[in-house]
Amino acid sequence: MGCDGGTIPKRHELVKGPKKVEKVDKNAALAARWKYCALSTEKLRRPIVTCDLGRLYNKDAVIEFLLDKSADRPNSEVVSHLRGIKDIKELNLTDNPAWEGERRNTKGDRYEDMHCAMFICPVVGLEMNGKHRFCFLRTCGCVFSDRALKEVKTEICHKCGDPFKEEDLVVLNGTKEEVEKLREIMEEKRAKAKATKKSKKSKFSETVSKPSESKENPDSTETVFAEGKTSTENGEDRSQPVPGPSGSSSSSKVVKPLAASGSLAASGSLAESGSKRSIQSMEEKSETYKSLFTSHSSAKRTKAQTSNWVTHTPYHF
Repeated sequence: MGCDGGTIPKRHELVKGPKKVEKVDKNAALAARWKYCALSTEKLRRPIVTCDLGRLYNKDAVIEFLLDKSADRPNSEVVSHLRGIKDIKELNLTDNPAWEGERRNTKGDRYEDMHCAMFICPVVGLEMNGKHRFCFLRTCGCVFSDRALKEVKTEICHKCGDPFKEEDLVVLNGTKEEVEKLREIMEEKRAKAKATKKSKKSKFSETVSKPSESKENPDSTETVFAEGKTSTENGEDRSQPVPGPSGSSSSSKVVKPLAASGSLAASGSLAESGSKRSIQSMEEKSETYKSLFTSHSSAKRTKAQTSNWVTHTPYHF
């Protein structure tokens, strides 16, 4: 069948050979990693955050994922290591003055440079487009190129002035080997944090248990009797001096053991006196309040204070 009209088929049209491996365009791969969010695959926009593995995300996309992890997302495996908002760091990026924005070529009559990036290194001026290696500091979140850190070796951030160490440097969008190393460092840090939390909890539980045991089992052998007051059944107290080691009576320490009947009588008398005082105070308050009105006895005049009123009528001339 076929070959109508004098067509001559070629060999590659008749014989099926092995499929060619599709090569990914390097420019497209770099643009996908440095210009788009790794979670939502949307264009990067401020605020931009990163994780311990050096991937770039939009902050709102990460927050939505953390709020609802049950939702089906296309790239949920990329952020499976994120447990909370503390696992991300907001980046302090430097804008590129040559970046004109997304609307610079709306008509399509201009050349669009794929390597032009939104951000640059504040020290050297290299564009953050994937061709150069970039790192960020965990302490402050500032981003610099690897060339700037090698040329100007300092222990202070070039942008904000905060001190940092070599351990605080994290590579952005590194290779597979670099990502594996960063993952190992992340796991080690989390294990150390768990160990410190457990040690703190154990120390806190020990400090709490010690005072509770001392309250439950008080030592009764620490009481010292130097000079005592013996109370009779009637509640009468009699003080008796106890001779000291030199034979002289010491009056520095006094022990006051109370009998059950005496203590009850004393408590009863205290309660009665307190109730009497409260009643008296209430009566005094009520008397002062009543004295404000004219109907009170203090407002009424005595016979000596009253005057003889004389009324004048027109019948008496």
